[in-house]
Amino acid sequence: MTIKAILIAVPLMVVGWFSVLIVVALLSDEAPAYVVVLPKASLLRDLPEESAILSSTKLTITLTSDQAGFARDLYAAGARLVLPAGLPGCLPLPAGASRRQQ
Repeated sequence: MTIKAILIAVPLMVVGWFSVLIVVALLSDEAPAYVVVLPKASLLRDLPEESAILSSTKLTITLTSDQAGFARDLYAAGARLVLPAGLPGCLPLPAGASRRQQ
């Protein structure tokens, strides 16, 4: 593989990976939490009442909620980018673990 091919393939792979994460967040409620990347200042004011903030940095806010369609609600509240957090991916869950930890 040439350097030119690598320089084309790597950004496409990253864009594809983020695209899959965005689609999973919008179409599935399996994620126990969501990360809002580069949140607007008004996002905290407009959060759905059922949401809980798990952590916060200058660049991200991690939120959770039991309501269906939470990622869509975050976009409606003004989030720029919402990614699922806490999914096991392709790895199986440990015995006795549930998808949503209470």
